[in-house]
Amino acid sequence: MATATKSGRATPSKRKGTRSGAPRRPPVARWRQYVGALGPGLVTGASDDDPSGIATYAQVGAKFGFGMLWSALLTFPLMAAVQEMCDRTALATGKGIGELAVKRYTRRWRMVLGVLLVALMVANALNIAADLVAVGSGMHLLHAGPPAVWGLIAGVAVTALLMSGSFHLIARVFKVLCLALLSYLGVLVIAHPPWGSVASHTLIPHVQLSKDYIALLVAVLGTTISPYLFFWQSAHRMEELRDEGATRRAVPLKERSSRDARKKESMSRLDVFSGMAFSNLVMFAIIVASAQTLFHHGNHDVTSAAQAAQALKPIAGRWAEDLFALGFIGSGMLAIPVLAGAGAVGMAGLIGKSWGFSRTVRQAPVFYGLVVAGTVGGTVLSLLHVDPIHLLVLVATINGIAAAPFLVVVLRIANDRDLMGNRGNGRIANVLGWLTVALMAAATLTLLATGTG
Repeated sequence: MATATKSGRATPSKRKGTRSGAPRRPPVARWRQYVGALGPGLVTGASDDDPSGIATYAQVGAKFGFGMLWSALLTFPLMAAVQEMCDRTALATGKGIGELAVKRYTRRWRMVLGVLLVALMVANALNIAADLVAVGSGMHLLHAGPPAVWGLIAGVAVTALLMSGSFHLIARVFKVLCLALLSYLGVLVIAHPPWGSVASHTLIPHVQLSKDYIALLVAVLGTTISPYLFFWQSAHRMEELRDEGATRRAVPLKERSSRDARKKESMSRLDVFSGMAFSNLVMFAIIVASAQTLFHHGNHDVTSAAQAAQALKPIAGRWAEDLFALGFIGSGMLAIPVLAGAGAVGMAGLIGKSWGFSRTVRQAPVFYGLVVAGTVGGTVLSLLHVDPIHLLVLVATINGIAAAPFLVVVLRIANDRDLMGNRGNGRIANVLGWLTVALMAAATLTLLATGTG
């Protein structure tokens, strides 16, 4: 169809509502494109809300009501900036953080990084044990059988999945497990909180200068900005890049067309920001629900996700208990492979060995050996009836010590123009990154000074 101009010349008519004449993308198509872009960022954000993190958030709500809701607004930009930085290093270079550290640092500093990675893998194995105990406890709450049996089944199932050599299958399972965390939005609805009070406590910090308040604030920072997430975000994006091409090689942005590179970078950033927003929304929902139920009924002593779920039953009903249990069962099953894979990716890259769930055991034996050591070690620990709270205190201490140095490594890599080209850090990323380093260093000093986890 054409329209006539004043001069009498016919020109193609523009479709209504567009500036260039190109047809608008239907809302359904845009929505599908957005959902299709979700991947590494969503999985990283969801895995951050593992049972130990959920227990921490439940403690915050049970002890201080809505008084620490403002921390969700603090952690979101810090998490988003750090994880976007880790994601961008993979996009720009086609390499993991461990491999980039080899290029960026001298042998002496690589040895220091190796020691930190060993400590991280130990912490991750302890965290896996605590998460398996939580998964078993959750299944027991659903009257499915003994906790130890389900902890063992979960450990074996996760190990078998990771040994399959199919990243496509693993990625699909991860996305499905992310849905389990939506149950906490259901718990939030059941709790019926006073939204006016929730809003005021979210926007206006209500800080208490007590030892318990500061200890829990440090715990919130430690569980939301955990060092294993840095390695996983970069590694998962690398796996996605490998899965895109026929050559099974991660093609960096600099080797792509300008249009394709811009689209990939923008969609990846959207994925990361969405994943971190989802993670913080779950954190927010758990604190609000716990504050509205446990805190208001005087139940301030919550030390595990399972205990929080049990405490909800007489207050908010059986549905609340079941939804809470389903949430931490799913998040535990998601976090366990992420915990096992993150340290293995970093160490394998640092010592120059092949890695990745998209590769077979024969192609990456060291990587898979480290993964199995984490999952099997965690499974064995979960069967020894070790107190999971003591495990998590030790994990918090190790992660707190390692977080700031790992962040410095990421920042220096992200600012290295030789490695990153024109996709290095900008001013905002550096400000938020170094602010996170300062906060995590302060949190570590507080943790060590007070002796709390």
